[in-house]
Amino acid sequence: MGKLTLSLLDSSLYPQSWQQQTFNNAEALLLAMLTADTTADADAFTKQLLANDIYQEWIDASVFGRYLQRNFTAFSQQTEDSFNADMPLLFRQELMRHAQYLPPEQVLFFAGDLPKSVRQIKVLSTSVNPATTIIDAQKLSTKTTMNNPTMIINQIVIRGKQVLGFPIRHNKRTSERLRNEVLILDFQDLRLVNEESISSKKRSNIDETILLRSYELR
Repeated sequence: MGKLTLSLLDSSLYPQSWQQQTFNNAEALLLAMLTADTTADADAFTKQLLANDIYQEWIDASVFGRYLQRNFTAFSQQTEDSFNADMPLLFRQELMRHAQYLPPEQVLFFAGDLPKSVRQIKVLSTSVNPATTIIDAQKLSTKTTMNNPTMIINQIVIRGKQVLGFPIRHNKRTSERLRNEVLILDFQDLRLVNEESISSKKRSNIDETILLRSYELR
């Protein structure tokens, strides 16, 4: 039996209204959130997602929650325990049995620098919630140089038909419900196609640099 392809979420999620404006795609909404003088509201966007029929199909079809994702990520990154050296591969094979193809043209986000290991292990945790990604990026930037923090936001457009992954099912009673994650499990090529500095309206007296990186995934 062949794997199914998830329906394209963005086709039903956009146009999206925010701050009395209408945005036709995820990239435009992200840019508006980055340059606004208000703090991104992850909860408001999550409510939009949970009210969306296609997103409900996504999470209803997924059997994977945050607990399993955390454990798989830990297994994937471990290199010192030789006794359990085969566990990441066995775990991955089991997850791959349930993974689905992600829809071409879907836009996903993640915060911070792209880990060097991603292109080797082909595992990347992303989100469909731009507000969550902005908040996560702000937290990461405060952990770096305080005098000149750099906030890094990444957006990925799915271009190929063979990108495998699954939505993460979150506990609706915890703050993790705002993460709206999609775990990417396999792909052929991840390519950086653009990087630009974004000017934002200052929310504080800290001179913060915002880097927006755009990737294509096949």
